[in-house]
Amino acid sequence: MLQIRDLIWGLLSVACAAAIQVQITPTQGEISVGESKFFLCEVSGDAKDIDWFAPTGEKILPNRQDIFVTRNDESTSSLTIYHANGDHAGIYKCVAKNGDKEAQATVQVKVFQKITFTNAPHLQEFNEGDDADIVCDVESSPPATIIWKHKGSKIQVAKDVRFKNLDNGHLQIRSIKKTDEGAYTCEARVMARGEIDFRSIKVVVNVLPTIRARQPEVNATADVGSSALLACDADGFPEPTVTWTHNNIVLETGDKYGLNEDGSELVIKDVRKVDEGDYACIARNKAGEKAEEVSLNVFVQPKITYLSNQSASEYEEQVTLTCEASGDPTPTISWSFENRVFTEGEQASWTRPDTYESIDRNIVVRSHARVSSLTLKNVQFTYAGQYFCTASNSIGQDNQYMNLEVRFAPKILGPVTVYTWEGNPANISCEVEAHPRASVVWFRDGNQLPTANTSSLMIYNTPTISYLEINPDSQNDFGSYNCTATNVMGTESKEFILIQAEVPSSPDIQQVDPLSSTAIVKFAEPESIGGVPIIKYKVLWRLLGQAWNDKEYHAEEGMTKITIVGLKPETAYEVKMSAVNGKGEGESSTARTFKTEPVREPSAPILEFKVQNRGNSVKVNWIKQDDGGSPIKHYLVRYKAKHVSDWKPEIRIPHGSDYVMLNGLDWNTEYEVHVVAENQQGKSEPGVVSVRTASEPTTIPGTSDGGSGLGTGAIVGILIVVFFLLLVGIDVTCYFLNKCGLLMCIAVNFCGKAGPGAKSKDMEEGKAAFTKDESKEPIVEVRTEEEHTPNQGGGATEPNETTPLTEPEPAAADTTSTVVNFPSTATNSVAESFSTAQSSPASESTSVTTSSTKAAPAGASPQNSPVGQTNSLKANAQPDIGPLVDLSEAPKDPSLSKPTLAAPEAVGPPSANEDGPQSQCDPAKAPDSIHSKDLEVDGPTKDVPTESATPAQNDGKTVKDDKTKGETEAKNATTEVKTVPNEAPQSNGNESKA
Repeated sequence: MLQIRDLIWGLLSVACAAAIQVQITPTQGEISVGESKFFLCEVSGDAKDIDWFAPTGEKILPNRQDIFVTRNDESTSSLTIYHANGDHAGIYKCVAKNGDKEAQATVQVKVFQKITFTNAPHLQEFNEGDDADIVCDVESSPPATIIWKHKGSKIQVAKDVRFKNLDNGHLQIRSIKKTDEGAYTCEARVMARGEIDFRSIKVVVNVLPTIRARQPEVNATADVGSSALLACDADGFPEPTVTWTHNNIVLETGDKYGLNEDGSELVIKDVRKVDEGDYACIARNKAGEKAEEVSLNVFVQPKITYLSNQSASEYEEQVTLTCEASGDPTPTISWSFENRVFTEGEQASWTRPDTYESIDRNIVVRSHARVSSLTLKNVQFTYAGQYFCTASNSIGQDNQYMNLEVRFAPKILGPVTVYTWEGNPANISCEVEAHPRASVVWFRDGNQLPTANTSSLMIYNTPTISYLEINPDSQNDFGSYNCTATNVMGTESKEFILIQAEVPSSPDIQQVDPLSSTAIVKFAEPESIGGVPIIKYKVLWRLLGQAWNDKEYHAEEGMTKITIVGLKPETAYEVKMSAVNGKGEGESSTARTFKTEPVREPSAPILEFKVQNRGNSVKVNWIKQDDGGSPIKHYLVRYKAKHVSDWKPEIRIPHGSDYVMLNGLDWNTEYEVHVVAENQQGKSEPGVVSVRTASEPTTIPGTSDGGSGLGTGAIVGILIVVFFLLLVGIDVTCYFLNKCGLLMCIAVNFCGKAGPGAKSKDMEEGKAAFTKDESKEPIVEVRTEEEHTPNQGGGATEPNETTPLTEPEPAAADTTSTVVNFPSTATNSVAESFSTAQSSPASESTSVTTSSTKAAPAGASPQNSPVGQTNSLKANAQPDIGPLVDLSEAPKDPSLSKPTLAAPEAVGPPSANEDGPQSQCDPAKAPDSIHSKDLEVDGPTKDVPTESATPAQNDGKTVKDDKTKGETEAKNATTEVKTVPNEAPQSNGNESKA
């Protein structure tokens, strides 16, 4: 029983295994026209054949091009439809067979037309005023609905009757305008599928050209090689092309005509009379064409057609010069000779004759038709030369000249007296005017020169002058010489006299104006110069009863005064002078006595200026005058713009300098400059000069070749930003290195933080020492990194960072300014002044360049300044602020390399009535010593007191300078100065390290 049941179950299992199932993926399909798609037929169970059948019931064969069937493996087969069209729609069937077993599945394929724009050009053009038909052809199944949009909004045809949606989906715009131009959107929608698509169409409205001639009439000159420019301006859209025609012939670029790039300008080359007439300027574009005419008027410049040279003899009755000319309009003709013009009113006319006669009736001008004549009566030799004939009309003129040759007998010109002396050669000049050229012969006592016995003379001839050179060696060579000139027209003779020259007479000293170290001698020229020019003047002066001093001065025309220099103040002198010519020195004048003035202030310098190439910089030079008997110490320069009342800060210039450069002046501004010389007695009157700076250039030098340069505002802005960043960098550096600055103030006052590297122990100890005695002045502690180095004074060791600040001795309370001198191998020694920080107003700086710089004297011996010396308390003193000292800056000027002590500024003890405690790191405060260093440019450093060492206070003890050991210690040691304020100390972040 059990075996039968198992057999039945086995047969059922085999039957189930032999069943076939078919499934198509996807189960349905929609294909857009032109697209491709495939379907997969999957068979479960064993299938020998898998076939596809078309909607028509035909089996789809593998070799079809549009429908492709592929047997992938034993259980799958795929159907692929390529580029579907409407014929491919229907139900496709997949049939699987295995012997007598068969299974099938179907899939319905739908083919539809997507929205397709068959004709919708992106660019569509219309002429202004036409009825525009904007084309947008769409195919789809079912048919699509067309919506038109302009500038993003749907066009409401009901609101504007010019717009209309046509049945074919086109958009019509009646009488289209230029304002209708732009982007339009043709949007197609199929509601059944929710499908939407659109096309953007650019509508361009072309505008008929308009044309305007720049000049309706153009005048040109013919036959002079000039060109005429005819121009017209055309507007329209698109940009019209311009052509030119003349006598219905289109003109093109060539030898005769030239056109610019857009054709708006026509150049007619080498204008002639035949070019005269009307020219048409025609502008064309897609919308049409327009034309405008320009008239060319051609004039003929005057031209002289006949003018010939003439000749005549002196005293001939008359000679006539003739000139003919042509031109359009008719020219007038005039004559000129040298600076004389022979015209009177409308002298020449083609319609009526006109006659002009000179006052003496020797010159007559006649004009008629095309001819003008100039008649010269009673011909003189001075009539010879070039005569100009000028023909002119409204458009130009023509000039030509002719030569009138006048034959005349010789005429001898020139001075008849010549001065020289024995041994000095002299030339006697015989200038001859003659036509034709004359021959010249020299005679003396009836004998032609040179003779066999005259070896001291020579003759040189040029076309117009004959020179007789005589080198007299005795009195016999002086006397009369005859020059005789001869040509075919006649002969003329003239006597010349060679005279013995003499030395000049003495000048007449009329007045002596003495100053302290100079004297101005005023004189009159000698009555007789001896026949030859004065070469120089010789001045002699002396102290009464002593030897004469002399100096020679080159003689100049109109010279009437001479300045003697190097005199002693309040001293009697006598002076005399003589004149010197080529013959020799004349007699001296009568001596005059004068007495110099006492020592006094200098005379005002004489100023000159020169504006530099930059335009807003000026170099002012001065010429030293009388120094008042005392050496000039320096010059004081000040200046200001004339339209303001405030002077710029005074500039001090060393005595050896003779100029100053003023830079950074305002553009196009007049400045007044004063220069004062100062000696031990005082200041001179100012030398004054006014100077105007150049106008501000519109461009920066070096950017004119191309590119865009930065404007003045941009440059100023960049400089301000750079300056701000520099200040921030300095402040950050001071915060981390010297524990001061604005950042330090913010950290201490607002955040309650100490500066980096500060030690709380030192702060507590300093606060304790300060609390112990609040009446004491700030304690100044000088220490080096070598902790075991004994004090120079031989006392206890220097306090270090772990040494608490003890109560200072009473002597320290009176000290208001401490000066510490640190020797250095590079700069010998530098004196820095440590004074209470004061608010110092910033003054405008002026760049100063001098021609020489003198270093400060270095011979001062070391001295000790009193420790207890104090000054009165200033009203604006800040008693609650400890001095901040920076010794890290080494002097850069050579004059600062010497030991120099800046004048200390005393600070009194703190008062209870003052404003109260203030921040120790106030950035607005600066040591006065810094301002003192900045002002050293005003003058030589020799005016600054010099000290080689100044005692400093350390816990009431004086630190002394030991030169034998200090220089060695300064090389490897870093010196630090620390001050403790009198009250409300905040941190040791106010220390200033050197």
